[in-house]
Amino acid sequence: MGETKPRPSKKVTTKSLQRMKLRGQSITALTAYDHLMAELLDAAGIDMILVGDSAAMTVQGKHTTVTVTMEEMLYHAKIVTKGVDRALVVGDMPFLSYQVNPDEALRNAGRLVKESHVEAVKLEGGIKICPTVERIVDAGIPVMGHLGLTPQSIHKFGTYQVRATDPEEADEVRRDAEALQRVGVFGIVLEKVPAALGTRISKDLDVPVIGIGAGPGCDGQILVTHDMLGLYTRFHPRFVRRYAELAGQMRTAFERYAADVRSGDFPSEDESY
Repeated sequence: MGETKPRPSKKVTTKSLQRMKLRGQSITALTAYDHLMAELLDAAGIDMILVGDSAAMTVQGKHTTVTVTMEEMLYHAKIVTKGVDRALVVGDMPFLSYQVNPDEALRNAGRLVKESHVEAVKLEGGIKICPTVERIVDAGIPVMGHLGLTPQSIHKFGTYQVRATDPEEADEVRRDAEALQRVGVFGIVLEKVPAALGTRISKDLDVPVIGIGAGPGCDGQILVTHDMLGLYTRFHPRFVRRYAELAGQMRTAFERYAADVRSGDFPSEDESY
């Protein structure tokens, strides 16, 4: 067996991600919503941890991300950041926390940074939200963009199907990406678009592009941790590779425990005081 490599100790920053892109080094990113998961991801050497509004679905049992509140995101972000030493922690700005006006968006972004200690925030949208992004960046808060399939707009799209398959929408996504770069985002999440478009945008932009269902040509990849662990089983997107099937393993463990308690096998003499 080979030796386990030591965990990288140097802190990941927005500048670190930029250097990784320049070196052609792929960026790794996953989501976390609690302290234990954050510790495990950080210990594994994941570069960026997103406290995603996907908590609405994976943790709260909702059907979309639009229901999660600012207070709930603050709660999840606070307990995640306490478990992280190395990774860059990015907090999702929930629906209607930044769409009303730039001043309110700045206040909410400031709360995420000050109260939960995330190091950056993520906003969905393109050219229309550029004034808001610029306002937040000018205040000294790093911003990550999110284009392609934007889950907070699911009621507008009406479907989770792949976006930008026609040339007109693909051009719009490219223009949005360029506009976000101009107003100062440090990176962009590009979700569920054709691989060729993911590759082109990644090559065209100076900032890192992190793909989720956007093909292997992006500068890095992100998945929802509950998806790749096989914990969230309501649906299985094509772009998700399951590295474990924990839902089934956990269910089996729970059933064994229940059977042992009912039969009197647990606790044994050795497990008693």
